[in-house]
Amino acid sequence: MDRRTVIKGGAAAGAAAAASTLASPAIAQRRRRLKMVTTWPPNFPGLGTAANDVARFISEATDGELDIRVYAAGELVPAFESFDAVSTGAAELYHGAEYYWQGKHPAFAFFTSVPFGLNAAEMNAWLYHQGGQELWDELSAGFNVKAFGCANTGVQMGGWYNREINSVDDFNGLRIRMPGLGGEVMRRLGAAAVALPGGEIFQSLQTGAIDATEWVGPWNDLAFGFYRVAQYYYGPGFHEPGALLAMGMNLDVWNELSPAHQRIVKMASAAVTDRSLAEFNARNAGAMTELVEEHGVQMRKFPDEVMTAIGEMSAEVMREVSQHDELTKRVYDSFLAARRNGIAWGEWSEEGYAAARRLPFVYE
Repeated sequence: MDRRTVIKGGAAAGAAAAASTLASPAIAQRRRRLKMVTTWPPNFPGLGTAANDVARFISEATDGELDIRVYAAGELVPAFESFDAVSTGAAELYHGAEYYWQGKHPAFAFFTSVPFGLNAAEMNAWLYHQGGQELWDELSAGFNVKAFGCANTGVQMGGWYNREINSVDDFNGLRIRMPGLGGEVMRRLGAAAVALPGGEIFQSLQTGAIDATEWVGPWNDLAFGFYRVAQYYYGPGFHEPGALLAMGMNLDVWNELSPAHQRIVKMASAAVTDRSLAEFNARNAGAMTELVEEHGVQMRKFPDEVMTAIGEMSAEVMREVSQHDELTKRVYDSFLAARRNGIAWGEWSEEGYAAARRLPFVYE
């Protein structure tokens, strides 16, 4: 065998090796399977489906290199243990509501919703342009988590009650499912507020373990069939004026992702937030009509004196929470600044337009 034959054979072998490196085994090596645990019943409209959507978007955008399997509440871990599962690395992602973790740190409540807080548009403004995401990152990093907004319900309803609320005294002894700081406000007004996962609410209301519950709004509440076990449907939802849901990722896993994959995760989360809010707005009105016209639900507004008392107690609770530690105070101050901006602009924009649209002219 001469020298030219050896060189030629070596070149051919090298080319074959290179081709093998670029072939499908390399793609298989890049594929990463991730587990997402959620706080929602399986495929529940708007909440569970948001988790499914973001998992699908990420998988499609990465050509399957990030392959996410979604587990509903209880399938892998109980609903309220989702955060711990991701923090410790037992699962890579969760989808839920950050106020479920306020027992770990009260500042988490601000990143879902707080009484008389930000609406959906104002929440996005705070997170994207007014420092909210940076504060969220700082808070979550202390628990080995990286979190993003990943769905928003918009303004929620005040809840289902088996008796009328005509005065603040009617909250005395009322057993109500209401998580977050809204639940603390209810406790200060005399109610016995508890936090229950979605899948446990109907039975608790049906058996009389609770007297009232808030959940989301007409679309989701119709799906759970609350009209079968409660007569009065109150609004608006002072406790959740724009409830942001979240996708959290184990921080070690996040840091291992390539910059391109990190961008995809961010963009997929933002896309689901936008799409979910649009779907809630599209479906709530029709569901409300069905509740009233087909199921005889009685819609009620909280009396002004009740709402004023709730607002005053909310302010007291929020001030107390802000004093928990230095980080909570910074979150509170930033949130409050965003709220002031939203109120000032909203008076001339959304509120001004809504008032104009109610004027008595024909537009059909």
